[in-house]
Amino acid sequence: MRIKIKIDKIKNYNKTFFTLNDLTKIFNVKEESLKVTLNRWVKNGRIIRLRKNVYQFPDKIYDVKKIAFQLYKPCYLSFESVLNEYGILSQIPYTLTFATINKSKKIILKSQKIEFHQIKETLFFGYEFRNGIFLAMPEKALADQIYFVSRGLAVLNFKELDLKNVSWKKFNSFVKCYPKSTQLLAKEIKLYFGKTAITIK
Repeated sequence: MRIKIKIDKIKNYNKTFFTLNDLTKIFNVKEESLKVTLNRWVKNGRIIRLRKNVYQFPDKIYDVKKIAFQLYKPCYLSFESVLNEYGILSQIPYTLTFATINKSKKIILKSQKIEFHQIKETLFFGYEFRNGIFLAMPEKALADQIYFVSRGLAVLNFKELDLKNVSWKKFNSFVKCYPKSTQLLAKEIKLYFGKTAITIK
């Protein structure tokens, strides 16, 4: 089978990326023999290696969030990534951070660092499907970040937060599900912003 025919066969599948496991099923061949062909395609520029055993065509739109979301389900984008996206946190994070009930994991897709932070299954809520991924609501992303800060796994500078559009009622309902240490830190944040005339419910 010629290379062109093989590549056309892959393109018939409506996917933005392919894993090595996907391709072994498509061609019904062993991984080792397929890796030789894939390495040649990468060198020739016929395909792009996003990370080990994950590939994409050069003419496809590269969306790192969607690919990361599909690689490690179940997960949802949260923490500083979402806080910045909603304008709550002005500082742009270098890492895309997801919440997952799986084990914590770090990967790199091309040059983008991605982290999957494990949370308890009882805390896996408060997200919605937007633009092809599960995205935490702003109040849930804030609660997730505070949760990790309370565990000493993250940092949060109150001065960098803009919470004028945060629903405190929704935030309170989310925080109630977290451990006591998280609730105490959330209380500190509400008191801090209460000094700036934000109504705390």
